Amino acid sequence: MVNGFSIREYKEYLETCSRLITVQESVNMETEVPDILRAINGETGLFFKQLIGYNMPIISGLCGNREDLAHYQQVDSNELRNRIAHAIAYPIPWQIIDKGVCQEEQVNLLSNLVDIFPIPKFNEGDSGPFITAGNIMVWDKRSQKITSSVRRLQVNDDNSLSILIESPGLLKKFLDTEAGDENMDIAVVLGVHPFLTLASQLNSQLYNKDKIAVAGALLGGPIPMVKCQTIECYVPADAELIIEGKILANVRHSEGPFGELAGYYGPSSQQPIIKISRITHRHNPWFQVISPGSNEHKLPGALMRELAILETLRDVVPEVKDVHVTMAGGGRFHAVVALANPQPGQGKTAIIAALASNKDLKHVIVVNDDVDIFDSQDVEWAVATRVQADLDVIIIPGCQGSPLEPSHTIRGFSAKMGIDATYPPDLKNLFARIKKSHNNEFIRNKFMGTT
Repeated sequence: MVNGFSIREYKEYLETCSRLITVQESVNMETEVPDILRAINGETGLFFKQLIGYNMPIISGLCGNREDLAHYQQVDSNELRNRIAHAIAYPIPWQIIDKGVCQEEQVNLLSNLVDIFPIPKFNEGDSGPFITAGNIMVWDKRSQKITSSVRRLQVNDDNSLSILIESPGLLKKFLDTEAGDENMDIAVVLGVHPFLTLASQLNSQLYNKDKIAVAGALLGGPIPMVKCQTIECYVPADAELIIEGKILANVRHSEGPFGELAGYYGPSSQQPIIKISRITHRHNPWFQVISPGSNEHKLPGALMRELAILETLRDVVPEVKDVHVTMAGGGRFHAVVALANPQPGQGKTAIIAALASNKDLKHVIVVNDDVDIFDSQDVEWAVATRVQADLDVIIIPGCQGSPLEPSHTIRGFSAKMGIDATYPPDLKNLFARIKKSHNNEFIRNKFMGTT
């Protein structure tokens, strides 16, 4: 069943579930919007109806809640990854149509972008306003696929966009194009259904799938796409806003600092720029924003990493029951793995396999399946009561890591650590847990008059 392909259908869904906060009063882009975004933390939908100085609302917080995404798929949250895995295995090819609402109107490029669009400066130390929800799409003629990823875009004074290219597939394609002294066609798509954002985080090297087709499978039908007007690319017809342009060969511009997902500022560096050739949008468009470092920023990538770790572990440790890539760990640095009745050595085997599945993953904790891996207190309890550091901690020095966290940047590589918090199977009685209440909220409400 097709629920709809646009961000507007998803907003209606959130409203019916009372999962959307609508800010009715006029708010200030510089002093109020960033603070409200930080307070909500991308955990629920947020709609700013009126922004002082702008005629365009902001929408945010669409893919920062696991339960919301699962409920939209009509499954429990623990079944969401299975639904994603099915979509990867059985993608639905997208469909080209003649017209889309994303091209109903055209913007005068002589105007300053920051005067037309409500593009926030999120943090005091940021180098300027940044587009953070831009789904970057590039058409590959040879494979007939669209590469898709979400990248941050710094708005420069001359209306160009500095782009931090980290996605391996996108970076390789640009460097190959640049080697021939050619510019690369690129589209920045804003205001899309969150399952397009989720699919954009799929590991292209691991799965080699058309991400738009994966999103189609998640939404139950072929995504309608239209051809761009000035470049060779196709974009979702139901998007709010399309920025067409070219990444210029052999041109760089300062980009950053910018407050990133690890809670620190990424440094300034020289990055490629996008020269804009056209901007189109639907009538009365909405501007989509992802608050940096929020759950919405972290969760889509975390879900895809959980899936990749699970699939890797299943080939090595069949006893794997579940994986959680935590929000506190940036949605990429920390993972907790649950094993069902692990045998001697399997905890450490799971650690090694998990760390090998993704270079960004830094610390892995493995527990028995009596531990709730989505409850940080339960995980800490397992570490506190089931770990002896001289026996259960593994440290692997000199590994690849992520430049998004500063302790890696100091040396340019990272040490990886695994903690085996599983107990020996022959000592199960020693580690038997005291029964926990599963009705805490009900009991507090009934007997203590509080939630």
